[in-house]
Amino acid sequence: MQKQAVFQSRLLPLLLIAPQVAIVLVFFYWPAAQAVWQSFLLQDAFGLSTTFIWFENYQDLLRDPDYFNSVVRTFVFSAAIAVCSLSLALLFAVMADKPLRGATAYRTLMIWPYAVAPPVVGVLWVFMLNPSLGVLAQGLRNLGFDWNPLLDGNQAAALVILASVWKQISYNFLFFLAGLQAIPSSVIEAAAIDGARPVRRFWTIVFPLLSPTIFFLIVINVVYAFFDTFGIIDTMTRGGPAKATETLVYKVYLDGLLGGNLGGSAAQSVILMAIVIALTAIQFRFVERKVTY
Repeated sequence: MQKQAVFQSRLLPLLLIAPQVAIVLVFFYWPAAQAVWQSFLLQDAFGLSTTFIWFENYQDLLRDPDYFNSVVRTFVFSAAIAVCSLSLALLFAVMADKPLRGATAYRTLMIWPYAVAPPVVGVLWVFMLNPSLGVLAQGLRNLGFDWNPLLDGNQAAALVILASVWKQISYNFLFFLAGLQAIPSSVIEAAAIDGARPVRRFWTIVFPLLSPTIFFLIVINVVYAFFDTFGIIDTMTRGGPAKATETLVYKVYLDGLLGGNLGGSAAQSVILMAIVIALTAIQFRFVERKVTY
């Protein structure tokens, strides 16, 4: 028989949830409402004059080819970061789940990179892959590879994706390892007795049982790629060269804070928020069907 909490007063439950509701309203819904309202305004950089212009900011964005390039670039970055970080983290988690000597130290070292702030991650990878002084860049040149992300847009994009994946692997690894340890060993042992090889056991037993964790991490990684890569891009490439790494979230920053187009950047933030909400809804609508609970 389940125990249920019974409150003698109707006011007490409201008081208990009031702090959380206040935090959500002040730090989430109020800024979102302000962004929606500002997207309909034309305001100078000093805030001295404001004009209500309806949907002109959105119309200007839809006519801007650079904005559509940023949209495509963001989707490519998001897909690459999510696929690479999830795949590598799952591989590392499977290896860490085995009874090996030094497994505890290995798991600890795998989790540490998540504690590094995104700007610091960007600085670290810039130093390692700097065309002139980077250790890894010198190795690439010794192999005959012309490495210069300061001039080559594709190389700069690969550098940002590499740093973003490295930052996110630890987070995914932690959840994958917890999911693997939650799978009953008796199920895997029964499959082994029936003659199933390790690869077959993984794809027919382990992977389906990990599907709730995988679904959760897909949602989290997409949001991470859309928003949390800002610090990495800002410290590594600042959107360059030639806007090759200018994603939607960084374009909001460039046009709003640096360009002074407050209404246009607000419209971009609204569209970005709508895209992420739509992607999350699509994932819950279609991807969750294949999840085995």
